[in-house]
Amino acid sequence: MDSTTQNRAEFFTLHNGEKSTLPFSNEEYERRLIGLRAVMEKMGVRACIFTSMHAIAYYSGFLYCSFGRPYACVITDEICTTVSANIDAGQPWRRSFGENVIYTDWKRDNYLRAIISLVGEGGKIGVEYDHLSVENHLKMKTALQANLVDIAPITMNQRMIKSAPEITLIKEGARIADIGGEAIRGAIRAGVTEIEVAQ
Repeated sequence: MDSTTQNRAEFFTLHNGEKSTLPFSNEEYERRLIGLRAVMEKMGVRACIFTSMHAIAYYSGFLYCSFGRPYACVITDEICTTVSANIDAGQPWRRSFGENVIYTDWKRDNYLRAIISLVGEGGKIGVEYDHLSVENHLKMKTALQANLVDIAPITMNQRMIKSAPEITLIKEGARIADIGGEAIRGAIRAGVTEIEVAQ
């Protein structure tokens, strides 16, 4: 390993551009975090590390596309921080509620080092058993020296109970889908190909 590689950052922050408009208001994301933190306190969980697209989007507003790289959203009683790959640069910060840490590819497991920088080691930490592979579960448990507990069923229940802003968005999405469905039905007739209908 040359000296240039040794001096490269393992992770960093990058606030470029302006925060984008998210699907929901800051108040809605705060409401979700308050609900989660109440459960965390009851369970004695000092931090949660979410890795699934749906949980990260639910708590931070950021919807990732992994391209083979892992992503996370770390939540404690004080922070909500997405952990993203360097390929996305500042986009995850712009498109998320809260902060963002970017990990680099210069050294294996910089993803875990970025997470450790946010939560430290030890204690009880919530993760999603239904999303972590066996390999990643073991790597995370070893790196964090922590007791990992499954938080996924509880967060799923939280997502199932829709707030007023969520219901409004769902209704609007369904309205737009109905318009698209009517247009498709109107285009279907004998002799019209699938690609013509799609266009």
